Amino acid sequence: MGVNEQGIEQVNRNGTFPFHPALALVDVNEWLRDRVHIPINLSGSVASWDFHLSTPHRAALSGSRFARSPHGNRFAFSMNDVAATAIRAAPRTKSTRAPNEIDFWRGFALVSIFMNHIPGLWYEQFTHKNFGYTDSAELFVLLAGWSLRILVDNQPLGISPMRLTMRLGGRALTLYFAQLGISAIAIAMIAATALLLDNALILQWNNAAAVFEAPGPAHIGLVILSHQLGYFDILPLYVVLMALGPIIALIHRFLPSALLPLSLLIWAVTLATGINIPTYPVEGRWYFNPLAWQLIFVTGFVLGGRGPIKSAIEDWKAPIRVIGGAIVLVGYIGTVRHWYPEPLEVPEPFLFFVADKTFLTPLRYIHALGLVAFVGGSFWLILKYAQPLARFFSMLGRNSLNVFCVGSLLSLGGQIVRFAVAHSLLVDTIVVIVGISAMSATAWVSEWRTRLKD
Repeated sequence: MGVNEQGIEQVNRNGTFPFHPALALVDVNEWLRDRVHIPINLSGSVASWDFHLSTPHRAALSGSRFARSPHGNRFAFSMNDVAATAIRAAPRTKSTRAPNEIDFWRGFALVSIFMNHIPGLWYEQFTHKNFGYTDSAELFVLLAGWSLRILVDNQPLGISPMRLTMRLGGRALTLYFAQLGISAIAIAMIAATALLLDNALILQWNNAAAVFEAPGPAHIGLVILSHQLGYFDILPLYVVLMALGPIIALIHRFLPSALLPLSLLIWAVTLATGINIPTYPVEGRWYFNPLAWQLIFVTGFVLGGRGPIKSAIEDWKAPIRVIGGAIVLVGYIGTVRHWYPEPLEVPEPFLFFVADKTFLTPLRYIHALGLVAFVGGSFWLILKYAQPLARFFSMLGRNSLNVFCVGSLLSLGGQIVRFAVAHSLLVDTIVVIVGISAMSATAWVSEWRTRLKD
């Protein structure tokens, strides 16, 4: 469908989790409610919707590949076709898109990451990392892959591989410069805190010591992403994955059935060998190993568009949701009771059996898939019964890069405040309120600038 560059991530037929077909139109519903009378009849894996159309919209839809029913001005549509045509018929604008499932969960992940990156914060105990083997990092990366698929699917037909590579590579470059910017600000914040509190030990916070002890090598490391500050290490992963985006897109174009098996093979070899990217100048390895985390990124890419896997999920959505719920329950019990396999007590290669975040081990990957299967498709309930919350998280998710960058710096600010002031529930509450308010303001300003361009 012909969605312009600005609207690439707007509502589209691939824009939600695949576990509830009706949810592919959550955003479109807002447009349709004002224009179309909708008696809905859901059956099987595809919804057959009959719409009584006004004359202008009947004309817009009549030229599509929809099947006309014998009821005069009534047409029968599959959901995916309705979504695509509804977007084409809707007015084109640079204004913000309506709340949707992807933006909602991305906003949810951003708030969770903000709180999880302030160690000891009282509210941290309520984030979902305490109730399962995964945290918001898996959700964030899976949605990044999903968004990449939407971007790829909405490129013009016949776009050359070189042009596709340039478009996707541009996003990786944007992320790279964002990482450099927030790292520089974080270093300045740490240095200023050490000076104001007259405490040189603060310079060792969050792997920052090398910047002050060996500034030359450390700054080289910052530029080539081999030196990463603590809690500022997920964006480098995102940079690498988006840099691989053109390769993923081209494999998907020419040999789609090989994409996920190839990703699984790379992941399995990584776990078997323990290979990872070294850091410099501080000796170590990347906290988020791109060779392992590419799997959940590719998984999001595969689930984000049409294909045999997504079709099978839609056909079996009810049992898949039950299985997902069982996985979530087992993960909850295991986490609460501290069922974490010890490396010395499991067979080799041990990474296949432990819950390791760096290597995205099977325990975490399976739990992430179970969580998505269980909660995916619930957005319509949230939108119906908690609309302000749905709109708020969606606003954050629509502006994820800006909000993520500000949220990362706010997390560091929260660490500093809790160190400088005797932390308490009151202090933690103020930190959370100020932090989330600032993230909200960031999203609002980002959208306000967009609206000015309309």
